[in-house]
Amino acid sequence: MPITADRPDQTRRSSDLSKHSAEVFAAAEDHPVTITRRDGEALVLMSQREAEGRARLLEFAAQLITVAIEEDGTLTERMTKIFPWMLALSTADRESCAQDLVDAARASFATEQPHLAISELTSWKETATAVAAGLGSADLEWLDDDEIVERP
Repeated sequence: MPITADRPDQTRRSSDLSKHSAEVFAAAEDHPVTITRRDGEALVLMSQREAEGRARLLEFAAQLITVAIEEDGTLTERMTKIFPWMLALSTADRESCAQDLVDAARASFATEQPHLAISELTSWKETATAVAAGLGSADLEWLDDDEIVERP
């Protein structure tokens, strides 16, 4: 999996870093930039957000590999061993969560976009936390259309 996508300014010379540092840094805030050097291996410059996203995706991938090599139980049962917060969800929601997480991980790996899997993982975990806190069991009182106030 290449670190940089096919962008015209994805690769810069090391001399650009000293001569046009603001431009190179601005590009690196948007996407990883490969810095080529005559006297050494190329380096990659990226934002901390990008690096942390990649690290979280790799951690998530390791967890999914653990789920995949486990032989006992269904996918959902194996995932609840790795992600015990899933136990706060209903059985149907656990099934949806397991499939959504796998699908999001596949999309992240295929598109090189770590945020797809990480946001799905975070959303489901926050949902489980809310359910565990009792927020999902409150009776809701819906307003009729004539009770809705227009926003100024």
